[in-house]
Amino acid sequence: MVERRKEFRKLADIAVRISGRDVSGEPFAQRAIASSISGRGALLSGMERQMRIGDLVWVEYEERKARFRIVWVRDSESGRKTQAAVHKLENEECPWIGL
Repeated sequence: MVERRKEFRKLADIAVRISGRDVSGEPFAQRAIASSISGRGALLSGMERQMRIGDLVWVEYEERKARFRIVWVRDSESGRKTQAAVHKLENEECPWIGL
């Protein structure tokens, strides 16, 4: 499989806090794991709420947070619960910069 990403991804698991609105419009906040991180995005695992492609979520790491758009969502069928790929909005600063 050919890698299509233009940006290096770091294979690290970091604890983050995510918040937003789920598919029913209810607000939520929870902890999740961000992995395969870059300056523009990450893979979030452990999400307990159902989300849709295009939804916006806040992702917070060490008191820095930014808005991200959900690119895809899947049920991991494992202990990682729901997974979602997220992409940072252009005008936001990456919360895990420097990792």
